[in-house]
Amino acid sequence: MSISSAPAPASPSHALLIANLVGQLAFGLLAMTICIPSMQEWGAIFGSSQAAVQLTFSGYVVAYGGLQLIYGPLSDRLGRKRILLLGLGLAGVGSIWGALAGDLFSLTSARVLQGAGAAAGMVVGRAMVQDLFAGPERTRVMAYIGMAMGVCPPLATIVGGQLHVRLGWQANFVLMALLALALFVAAWRGLPGRPQVASGEAPPVQAHWLRAMFDAYARLAREPGFLLYVVVLSMTTATFYAFLAGAPIVLGSLGVGPAGIGYYIMFVPLSYIVGNYLTSRLVHRLGDQAVMWLGQASSACGIGSMLVLAIAGLNTPLAFAVPLMLLGLGNGLLVPPALTGTVGLVPALAGSAAAVAGLMQQLLGAVGGFAVGLVPHHGAVNLGWLMLALMGSSALAQAFLHRGQRRRGPARALRR
Repeated sequence: MSISSAPAPASPSHALLIANLVGQLAFGLLAMTICIPSMQEWGAIFGSSQAAVQLTFSGYVVAYGGLQLIYGPLSDRLGRKRILLLGLGLAGVGSIWGALAGDLFSLTSARVLQGAGAAAGMVVGRAMVQDLFAGPERTRVMAYIGMAMGVCPPLATIVGGQLHVRLGWQANFVLMALLALALFVAAWRGLPGRPQVASGEAPPVQAHWLRAMFDAYARLAREPGFLLYVVVLSMTTATFYAFLAGAPIVLGSLGVGPAGIGYYIMFVPLSYIVGNYLTSRLVHRLGDQAVMWLGQASSACGIGSMLVLAIAGLNTPLAFAVPLMLLGLGNGLLVPPALTGTVGLVPALAGSAAAVAGLMQQLLGAVGGFAVGLVPHHGAVNLGWLMLALMGSSALAQAFLHRGQRRRGPARALRR
């Protein structure tokens, strides 16, 4: 069965379906970033070090990525909706626990549970894009989702900072608990119950879900192109997470408090929206690899410009944030085609592929976020070098990917 630009007849309208998927995908990113302004003061509130506070972020990210490894194969086998509802329930419980936490250990544990639940929305949402859309339409939908999700970090940090100042940091967790409930209802009523694979290839049936999971991952591990796409995604995500974790510290050293952090962070995600829009327009004309190379170049220019200004002694909030608009633009050009590559190589294992990509994105993102807390940040120099190294690893992986695709092209031509 081929599904191009519209879902199956039993599904809701095209626009409502995409809106529902966007909400499920965005929930984890909202929950991750809404607490960033509060992290600036959690050390003083709980009497802990900055490195310990960073574990609330890294713990969330590790759980957010790790549970995708389980949710992906289970969603291939048991159905997307069932796994999604389970995850939203866990995220709601974690959010309530976070609002009630009285010490940093309890708060970190709540963040881990919250991340474990939110992981379902990311993996199921990506897999459903693979299920319900085909060909160039799939990349366009990924780009549209990326445009919408680009609003999440600035919106979450602005709302989170205002709630922190006006109602206390606990209000952010209450808001996420209510949002988890709303998305639970939306998923229950508005999403298809069983996957409909656009290519018509049915998932393999195994006697036991553990065997199915290991077989799926073994199959994906034999695809060099899949592995390289995952590295590109993961190192790009690690660069962005290093920015998210380091920006409050850098901005704090430049005199920006919790209420103002979101206004400077928003430069990067808003330019990410523009990058996704450009991807939706350029991918047919230039192809996935060319668009991704444009993204690599833009990202490197943005980090390099910020670093040069910092080394030159121009340490102001705008000198930090404005050059990184090129980073957001580049990431918007990179991520949609890379995501399409990961879930599209083996369509029957779209859930498992999305899980591996999600795990590695969040795992390396957690490493990038935690590494931020290991060095001082009086200005943006140290953060800039870290981000440049991470983004360079993404470019290196894409170079190997491009080389492999060029080699396989002539081989396919000879076989024909």
